[in-house]
Amino acid sequence: MMIDILVEKIKQTKNPSVVGLDTCVDYLPDDMKNGVASLSQAADAIVRFNKNIIDNIADIVPAVKVQVAYYEMYGSDGMRAFAETLAYAKSKGMVTMADVKRNDIGSTAAAYSKAYLGENLVGGKAFTPFESDFVTLNGYLGGDGIKPFVDDAEKHGKGAFVLVKTSNPSSGELQNKKLENGNTVYEEMASFVKEWGKNLVGDCGYSSIGAVVGATHKEEAAILREKFPSLFFLVPGYGAQGATAEDVAVNFDKNGLGAIVNSSRGILCAYKKDKYQGMTYFAAARAAALDMKEDLTAHIGL
Repeated sequence: MMIDILVEKIKQTKNPSVVGLDTCVDYLPDDMKNGVASLSQAADAIVRFNKNIIDNIADIVPAVKVQVAYYEMYGSDGMRAFAETLAYAKSKGMVTMADVKRNDIGSTAAAYSKAYLGENLVGGKAFTPFESDFVTLNGYLGGDGIKPFVDDAEKHGKGAFVLVKTSNPSSGELQNKKLENGNTVYEEMASFVKEWGKNLVGDCGYSSIGAVVGATHKEEAAILREKFPSLFFLVPGYGAQGATAEDVAVNFDKNGLGAIVNSSRGILCAYKKDKYQGMTYFAAARAAALDMKEDLTAHIGL
């Protein structure tokens, strides 16, 4: 099970964090972005940046999460950079997450799944254009929009994280509404996710179909952790979005497992901070990743 691989990597590195490679040209040091004058050049510079980051964190961080929006905005060249980044991280032994938040009606969802988790047969050969270990999904369309991803995850040993309680300030406008059965919308979605992933529970006790639970909503996270012990959480919102290690601690179980916490700008742009002044961007990224690891483990007991 892919979730067992992720949990083992977390144990090996003693680090429950994932670095978000939400990379854009504006984040690059001046010597890398100066002279970039086309989408192709932008994509090439982003790939160089990402590879240097990966080379400097692969031994201390278990996973990377690559947010597709930051690559789509550079067109087809950006999507080439997206694919190269995922493949390079995988070649360095990291668990990869494609943050794409896909969903649609069943047949279209199946096509999306082939792009990231499954196989696309062309000329009798199987291709996965943007191969990743996990994808992020939006469950709003219900089960038929999730089933193709779950089926491919089971067939190919992959996984997914479904949006349950998101980190953005207005998430409560819908997600915290009460239903007739007494559940909030986010609790109901977590129930669906548990059901969708019931056949993908690994030896670690968690399912390869997990939940996205924002670090900025501590009370809701505590409710979800208690009610859904088999759900593994992907936790955005730490650092730049305002959540602290103390806030995210409620997402973990008594063994310091059950969740992985994302940081993007806090790692990618660490070289701009006074604390890491004078370091190369990749050395600063490593130092910031180690600081994050220390901060998290001090609060969860891993």
